[in-house]
Amino acid sequence: MHMVTDEHGNVIHGHHDHDGHGHTHTHEHAHEHSHGEGDAVEETRALVGYMADHNKHHAMELAELAGKLKELGKNEAAELLEKSVAEFDKGNRYLEAALAVLPGKKL
Repeated sequence: MHMVTDEHGNVIHGHHDHDGHGHTHTHEHAHEHSHGEGDAVEETRALVGYMADHNKHHAMELAELAGKLKELGKNEAAELLEKSVAEFDKGNRYLEAALAVLPGKKL
């Protein structure tokens, strides 16, 4: 993901694109920036929550592709995609655990 910064070096969060998997989709998210520790934690919570949701979307897409590959008789590739879905799920459990131990709004 390409990071864009403002004139002060602050990261500007807006959108990013995913290409190379048959289609492009853009995800928008926005939040205010400040320099307090509590605000930094809330910003991090928001980004981690966004990433977990984003990963869930990709895992669903990969599961659908695995199903299509099975229908085409491409079982080895389908099994590998299914394993990737399991890894997305595992990663999301870690993201959710991190959110659970951070102070702030709970999911």
